Amino acid sequence: MGKSAHSIAAVVVAAGRGERMGGPVPKQYRSLGGRPLIHWSLSRFVAHPAVHPVLAVIHPDFATLHEESVAGLDLLPAVYGGATRQESVLNGLEALRVHAPDFVLIHDAARPFVSDHLLDEVVRTLREQECGVIPVTGITDTVKYRSGNEVTGTADRNRLVCAQTPQGFPYVGIMAAHRQVDGRTFTDDAAVAEAVGMTVVTVNGDRANIKMTHHEDFSLPFNQTEVSTGTGYDAHALVDGDHVMLCGVRVDHDRTLEGNTDGDVGLHALIDAILGALGCGDLGQHFPVDDAKWHGRPSGDLVRVARDLMTECHAILLHADITLMCQRPRLAPHQEAMRHKVAKLLGVGEQRVNIKVTSTDGLGFLGRCEGIAAAATVTLRRPLP
Repeated sequence: MGKSAHSIAAVVVAAGRGERMGGPVPKQYRSLGGRPLIHWSLSRFVAHPAVHPVLAVIHPDFATLHEESVAGLDLLPAVYGGATRQESVLNGLEALRVHAPDFVLIHDAARPFVSDHLLDEVVRTLREQECGVIPVTGITDTVKYRSGNEVTGTADRNRLVCAQTPQGFPYVGIMAAHRQVDGRTFTDDAAVAEAVGMTVVTVNGDRANIKMTHHEDFSLPFNQTEVSTGTGYDAHALVDGDHVMLCGVRVDHDRTLEGNTDGDVGLHALIDAILGALGCGDLGQHFPVDDAKWHGRPSGDLVRVARDLMTECHAILLHADITLMCQRPRLAPHQEAMRHKVAKLLGVGEQRVNIKVTSTDGLGFLGRCEGIAAAATVTLRRPLP
């Protein structure tokens, strides 16, 4: 999609030393389902079409470990944090000055499960209202005030919410706010904005968007897991046109794929395979052909919905294998670009994606160049039911 009229950058704060959790490395570099925690967090922003550039703020003692942990992600060079979270955020904001974004999202690296839907809501509200935007969740437990071990009162939980990240702000405004409150300590960037009189509004947060804080957070939901596999298949007719979209890559051709969206059979087969592995139905159930919402949309938007379903199910994509079947056009020169695109859409390393191409030796509707088909197999690791 690229940058819109309102450009949005992201600062992901990962400058802590992890002393509260302990261990040989800070929690942001600990493995979560086979990937460093920080890779999970950063990849969500890198893959979002509205967000660019993405910047991590890190501790200088772990610069080499950071580079190893984020290899393959399209990031700005990391900047070093300060003695406090506020100093680290300000360092990140200062590093974005040359890019002059309209808005900025500030996120804690310890929240790896932020969904595309939540990012969409923060981005949409930020663009519409041009003020501070934070995701929040309600409180279900009764909240007590205490002095020592004595209860002194009960809070009205209807007026209380729990703040999450990413938190979005006008870039110039939040940088000025951080400069203005220098010397005072706040627990999040919304509090910094509030302190200087900036309007801050809320959107519905996501209970899956947890902050990894304790050792047991890393064992859930991965301590009791199973591997599941799904398969997908799709085929579309070729009609008059000037290109085909396959696995998110435009390939020049004298025909185009007929379809409700952009006809990308590779991504459609991939989505079907993900839904199969999750046990969540099929492509037609989630994206009905008579639903105008999806008409003309790039198939990457559909992949993002499937990603959100994986996030909700705490599922980890172990591998995706896609086979494209056609006589023409010749697809071999585009395989690596397709692999890169699919990996970015899924928010995983390219080693977890494979793209194969084949013809049918002139047999059937594919051999007659009447259409293009794709098959996909996806392997996930997910919690036991």
